[in-house]
Amino acid sequence: MAGHSKWANIKHRKAAVDKKRGKIWSKCSRAIMAAARAGGGDPVSNLALRYAIDEARYANMPKDTIQRAIDKGAGSAGGESFESITYEGYGPSGVAVIVDGLTDNRTRTASEVRSIFSKHGGNLGTTGCVGFMFETRGQIAVPASGVDADAIMERAIEAGAEDVQPPDSEDGFWTILTEPTSFAAVKEALEASGLTIEQAEIAKIPGNTVALAGDDARKLLNLVDALEDNDDVQKVYTNAEIPEDAVE
Repeated sequence: MAGHSKWANIKHRKAAVDKKRGKIWSKCSRAIMAAARAGGGDPVSNLALRYAIDEARYANMPKDTIQRAIDKGAGSAGGESFESITYEGYGPSGVAVIVDGLTDNRTRTASEVRSIFSKHGGNLGTTGCVGFMFETRGQIAVPASGVDADAIMERAIEAGAEDVQPPDSEDGFWTILTEPTSFAAVKEALEASGLTIEQAEIAKIPGNTVALAGDDARKLLNLVDALEDNDDVQKVYTNAEIPEDAVE
């Protein structure tokens, strides 16, 4: 689930990656195909495609699988056509939820997303009902282990980062936030300096978070899992702050 300000969910994702690998790769393939169809198959000139390829790499998607998705999207005139969609709503305890997706049938997807919200104690809202609570930012996670604090902060700021947030623990992650326009440059500068990037994406970051624990946290995580399990859903963002032990 995107939205944890300190990337507390990365270890949770890693633990579940084998179980969900096929679905994750399917979502990555869909994003690559949609980007290639819209802007061509060259990631140098197609920024959306470059971002989609990068996310596929972070998900350990094989290079030949990535290339097949590019080829299919770039050459899919008259084939599959995916439309970007965004839904906004409320989860348990009134938590704000944004769902980004790619669909070839808007009516089907809207019905399925509405049903998932309803079954898990939430409700689908109108466009704009929670969107104002989030800002679009580049978000980069760098493992904390072995990283010098002064060095990473200096490199990130020099590269154009907007903010650098320290990890919660020794095995946590540095979080580098950027403007969307400088995201690629900052990520490339960090990689060029030898830093390992665990995950990087253009994300919707909540301006303020709501602390959840116990049963409320469990209900929200169940909602997010159900949404992410839907084939048409690409990403889910919330303004919830959930303790790492609850995520695990």
